Amino acid sequence: MGNIFKNLISEGKIFANREVLRPTYIPDNLPHREKQITGLADTLSAALKGETPSNILIYGKTGTGKTATVKYVSKELEEMGEKIGSKCSLIYINSEVYDTQHRVFTYLARVFNKRVPMIGWPTDMVYSEFKARTDAEDRCVIVILDEVDKLAIKGDEALYSLSRINNELNTAKVSMIGISNDLTFTERLDPRVRSSMGEDEIIFPPYNANQLQDILSERAEIAFNDSVIKEDVIPLCAALTAQEHGDARRALDLLRVSGEIAERSKSNMVTEEHVRVASEKIEGDKIVEVVKTLPFQSKIVLNSVLLLSRGKTKRCFSSGEVYNMYRRLCSHLGMEALKQRRVTDLVAELDILGLINAVIVSKGRHGRTREISFKEISNIRVRTQVTL
Repeated sequence: MGNIFKNLISEGKIFANREVLRPTYIPDNLPHREKQITGLADTLSAALKGETPSNILIYGKTGTGKTATVKYVSKELEEMGEKIGSKCSLIYINSEVYDTQHRVFTYLARVFNKRVPMIGWPTDMVYSEFKARTDAEDRCVIVILDEVDKLAIKGDEALYSLSRINNELNTAKVSMIGISNDLTFTERLDPRVRSSMGEDEIIFPPYNANQLQDILSERAEIAFNDSVIKEDVIPLCAALTAQEHGDARRALDLLRVSGEIAERSKSNMVTEEHVRVASEKIEGDKIVEVVKTLPFQSKIVLNSVLLLSRGKTKRCFSSGEVYNMYRRLCSHLGMEALKQRRVTDLVAELDILGLINAVIVSKGRHGRTREISFKEISNIRVRTQVTL
């Protein structure tokens, strides 16, 4: 028998460059984001004049072009800085990965060639190393914090330090760009951090169907071979995406998966049928599948958080509140309730799965507790109750 990959790596007839349809690809042109590009460039242009740009907060739903726009403008800024001899360093940080003050400053210090260990050094020492390395040259350092709300969940110390660092620098200048899907996360910040971070704000609205069609058409010209897409494919991809979320990332995924399905079926063209099959495949809700396979006790704990959050203005609940609701549900179902320590372990497991948020917070002399909240994930509120 021949190698199982032999037929899978033969030259396809559909794609010329499928990487163009990936979220990581930054195009030379960003349709329908001219206003946001101009606003961002206006603020950051201060760096080219030897001044300190204002800190910027960028808001918008997933797939509205926030990160792509920031990276596009960053590239343009660095290129212009090189031409005129004004040194600008833009550092991109994913706050889902670097989600504590220590991790952020360790990463920043390493960017400037300082070998700082991820563990072992106290945070103030790591911060001092970053500050010293930054101030070694006359330059503007712009720190881009993507998913900045994830960093804020564990405390705003990193944001506070970055917003005040210019008071401690003699030569260099530092500014921040925060990117977030959460319009309300600044409400959880210290008022001093909130005022300094939100000096400039830029909003990215969702794309409509016509805008998505323009984006897909531009990418399709590079991604696909000539004459392999039927006329109704791109309008259908745009329409299906626009009616739900206006997410360009999802629209690009839909077009790419449609092409992959056509290629695997040995078709010479991408058709409307391929798009509909791709849509069903993508929309297969992973969260529902995860919830369906949970142990029954875990489902009861998850529904306890759901019931607490329904119709409440309060967003977070203590471990005790969740446990009391869990016991009520067990009593209603005629089941013996687990001990609170075991329920706490189940809460931690649900947090790891991404179904809830469970953050340990200090209550001072009253000790520590978990603040538990229900995670908003694609209609999970409606679907979760069916699985119990």
